[in-house]
Amino acid sequence: MPDKNMEEKMSIEEAFSQIEEKITELQKDDVSLEDSFKLYQEGMNLLKYADEAIDKVEKKVQKISTESGTLEDFE
Repeated sequence: MPDKNMEEKMSIEEAFSQIEEKITELQKDDVSLEDSFKLYQEGMNLLKYADEAIDKVEKKVQKISTESGTLEDFE
């Protein structure tokens, strides 16, 4: 899992890219059970980070929409 400082600077896209890398590693035939578990944990931590980051963005959009009217008002 990335450390806290890295997480603050990581974009959602970077997190998903790293998740994809973990999945690719897990699909290899020669990965040990111990390494599989480690990769799984890292992937789940990245997924949690991405989910929380998406939630933050959604809350910002909702706040802007509430303060400015609905997004439909701008179409």
